[in-house]
Order: sequence, then structure tokens, then C-alpha cells
Amino acid sequence: MNIHKNTRLLPYQREAIWQAYHTDKENVTSLALRYGVSRPTIYKVLKLARIRLLKPQNSTNNRFKQARFGIKRLAKVEKSIQDKLKKQARRYNKSYPGEMVHVDTKRLPLLKGQSTQSPREYLFVAIDDYSRELYATIMPDKTACSATKFLIEHVIKPCPYVIDVIYSDNGTEYKGTKDHEFVKACYQNNINQKFTKVGRPQTNGKAERVIRTLLQMWHDKHEFIDNQHRQQELNRFINFYNTV
Repeated sequence: MNIHKNTRLLPYQREAIWQAYHTDKENVTSLALRYGVSRPTIYKVLKLARIRLLKPQNSTNNRFKQARFGIKRLAKVEKSIQDKLKKQARRYNKSYPGEMVHVDTKRLPLLKGQSTQSPREYLFVAIDDYSRELYATIMPDKTACSATKFLIEHVIKPCPYVIDVIYSDNGTEYKGTKDHEFVKACYQNNINQKFTKVGRPQTNGKAERVIRTLLQMWHDKHEFIDNQHRQQELNRFINFYNTV
């Protein structure tokens, strides 16, 4: 091996420095004192080692060295960080109220004392992407009729601004042919519809998250007497959410 005459650290020493820094958590100052070099030299050793590890490693000998000295494949770490940054870059912020309103539906738990044969109620929510203003009510079923009634009576009428887009999952209460009740209601009110990717309801994250908030801060905090009491407490919480 050809080594420059002014080299202060041999290859095995550089490998030992890398291991001591990353595995034994020894600081740069301590390493500089132990090997008789400056702190910048230690930083340079660590930087070069990291660059070397980020390059494609195909030889068996390199993989053996990495395993021997406990060095992780940093390329995988770098890729993971880049993927996270790409996801963050895909996030968006709307610029005015009504530009996009997220809607979703959640089946509510049975009330205390109700039998399993009792009809289940459904929570319908809508949240404005820009202002985070919340609209919600309880419906007796999860049909296009209920979704349409929720949209017209509980979202459009009280909403102080024009809604451009409704964003929802691909549930049958929201999506259908041109004769579908909810689709017709959107068309009649000049509202465009956008949907999540099939099998990816988590892309409607704002509505999913507000449902979780409602269940935690409203539903789990009360013991309801009956369905009417549950609706009353929901109305109170919405007022609190939007004003406080």
C-alpha cells in the first residue's frame, strides 16, 4: 500500500477512530489527544470515512470490513432521510378558506346500555384545509342521502365562504355516477370533487386526524344519556373547537 510520507494516521487508525466515534461515542477532542492530531484532522477522517461508505459497495471485502468494525451502511440511512424530505415536500398549504374542504365518516360506538342489535350511528365531519374550521353532525346511517344532507344543511348553509373542492375517500356515500345524490349536490353548488388514492384513506389525513380528536376530546370524555344528548355535546364541542 502506498502511503503519503506526511500521513499522520494509518488506515487501521482511521478505522479505529470511526469506530470509537460512532460506537463508543468518544468525542472529537479526546480522539485528537489520543492520536496526537488536531481536531480538524479528526473531522476530516470522519468525513472521508462517511463519503467512502456512501459510495456503492459491491466487493465482499468491503462488506467484511464494515461488519468487522461495526460500521452501518449509511447509504440506507441517507435514502431514508431523502424519502422523508420528499414526503415533506409533497405537503401543501391552501391559500384561502374554501379552497378545499376535507370530509369523512366514522361509525360511532354503541352507547352504554344499548344492545348489539341497536342501529349504529355515524359521525360525519368536514374541515376546511386553510382555516381548520370544523363542521360535524351525527347521522343514522352511512348512505349517500345522509352524506348529502350533511353537506347541504351542516356545511354549505352555515359556511361563511364559497367551497371550491370537497376532498374525500372513495366511500359509496361520496362517490358514484352523475345520478349519485352527493355528486349531484356538489355539481348543483359548483363544488368540484377530489378523492384519495384507492386503498390509501390516510391521504385524507386532516379529516382522519380531526375525527380522532373528536373521539378523544368529546366522545371519550362524556357518558351520554341517549343519542340526543350525544348530539348536543357534539354541538358544544364544535363551538369550543372553532372559537376557543
